[in-house]
Amino acid sequence: MAMSSPPQARDNDRVVNPHPLVAELAKVLPKDRRFTAYHLSTPPIITEPLCHPPAYNSASDSKPETPSKDRRATKPLKTYCEKHFLAISIGAGKEEAQSEKRVLVLALEIYIYTTSFSTIIFVSKADSTGYLNLLDLPKGSPSPIREVTACFLAFLVANRRRPAKQLVVNLFARSQSQYLFPGSVKNSGKHILDDRGLVRWWCKVLNSLLEDDEYSDVRRPWDDLHGYLIVPGLDNYETRAFLPRTGAAAANWTLGHPLEKMSPYTKDPGTFGNIIHPRSLIPTYPDDPKARFIEELEESTPEKAKLISGWRSPRTLDQFWEMMSFRQECSSGRLTGFIWVVFEPRITPKPGSPAVSSSTAIPTPNASFSATPGGTTPPTTPPPSRRNNASLVTPPRSAVRGTKKLRQKGKGKKALKGPIITRKPQIKTHQGPQFPKVTETPYYFWPEHGRGQVVLSDNAYKRAVELLLHLEFGTLEQAIASTARWTKDVNMGENWTLEITGTRETTMPATSSDTSGTVNNLSGMARRKRGPDDTASSTGTVNLLGGGLVRKKAKLDTGTTTEQSALNLDKNHSVAKPNSDVNVLGAGLIRKKPKTP
Repeated sequence: MAMSSPPQARDNDRVVNPHPLVAELAKVLPKDRRFTAYHLSTPPIITEPLCHPPAYNSASDSKPETPSKDRRATKPLKTYCEKHFLAISIGAGKEEAQSEKRVLVLALEIYIYTTSFSTIIFVSKADSTGYLNLLDLPKGSPSPIREVTACFLAFLVANRRRPAKQLVVNLFARSQSQYLFPGSVKNSGKHILDDRGLVRWWCKVLNSLLEDDEYSDVRRPWDDLHGYLIVPGLDNYETRAFLPRTGAAAANWTLGHPLEKMSPYTKDPGTFGNIIHPRSLIPTYPDDPKARFIEELEESTPEKAKLISGWRSPRTLDQFWEMMSFRQECSSGRLTGFIWVVFEPRITPKPGSPAVSSSTAIPTPNASFSATPGGTTPPTTPPPSRRNNASLVTPPRSAVRGTKKLRQKGKGKKALKGPIITRKPQIKTHQGPQFPKVTETPYYFWPEHGRGQVVLSDNAYKRAVELLLHLEFGTLEQAIASTARWTKDVNMGENWTLEITGTRETTMPATSSDTSGTVNNLSGMARRKRGPDDTASSTGTVNLLGGGLVRKKAKLDTGTTTEQSALNLDKNHSVAKPNSDVNVLGAGLIRKKPKTP
């Protein structure tokens, strides 16, 4: 069963109040380019807790004498999950005749987990088909995939903020050829990043929430924002290479994890103790590498031992991440990056409220009968008197059965009389309450402007995603047919599209104004230093020396030795130009050092 969002107000076929997501996406998409968005969501549904509950602190038990080996587990946190799915499509052809043909280019699946303590926005899957090149965007323009991903996360952060509640954006980056679009790996236009490139790409996406001016209004209500990155198997020097190279990255990012800060158990040491084991600090998500490792650790540890001392082998979080580096997803040349962005709320101190007097306190069972208004003594039951034990003997069973039969005969059903009126059959469409009537509770917040264009039940949402996973996007024709089928089957043929026209100006790098297409070839030219007496540049003539001639530096001493050497020059090699001041020696002559008297 689907529930569409309320219709938009129109004035002469013009949308007056567009969908809030449309207005946000239009700001980051290229100007005058048309896109179509499909936004699905589910209502908050109670789900399994993300962390295993710890044991009660032995000092806070009702029986302090209870030994530590008999510690009991606390009640798990009541957790709700809300799912969102966003898909973006573009026109499949450049001609106007093919404008109605659409092809999906991007899809994002995000889970929102809420408790009474915090809100966690978990990015489950993100994938593209590779057909974004049909837009023919100018080279060097921002990637619409990265802009849409950052904008959708900022939209959810802004619409899921709760007063005095922590919010965390969490994901793990692990490269695969295809996540949501089967066969898209066959498309040569799809650019598949490796593990290192994908971790670096997600750090840039989340860093825009921390630094970009476009999301300053999203950061304004929060007290503090900080990013965390950890890559099992790499040291801090190697992990630092994945962070964006900006001036504020060193202050906005930490090479580590915020698991202690995210856990509600560390905020109450009186109830849970000062030491919280890693099994109660690490959240697990669907298809999470940590979840598979934690499941193995849970199965190999007895239940009592888990409550007393946790797991056997990884006793600390540092040991857990060290052991994660030997897992299949984080070893043998593979990398998995775990990224968090923590939004800390602003806690305003409340004015001191007067202490609750004892007269307005809720009475306990003992205090409710301790006194009565007016000072009168309450009625008391008389003390039991000693009676004959024979009066307390129970009657036989046969007498009891007889009285029951008489009572049943007296309460006989009333006979139905009159004509039989048939009623119309009612089709059972769902089981139990599907959509909650309350939009805000201590455990979740479900505002109307933060829902999808189509709100589905959890089963219908799973069918919509499963349908997409059974389609084919290998070629453009298959992708067009799969897009048309998925968009029609999800909402039972009704139109649920969100039309978007980009408004962002694309600033291109400055290029040369010369468009003649000529190329200056400087491969054969060499620039040399000219001497003060060089006149070849003015006359255009070049002095050529023989293969066996050697140019040597002129001597400052004009003694007899130089004159004798000049007389012995070979006549064939002594030809020089009249304007030349270069001494030319024969190939077989050797200059000797002049003798000093």
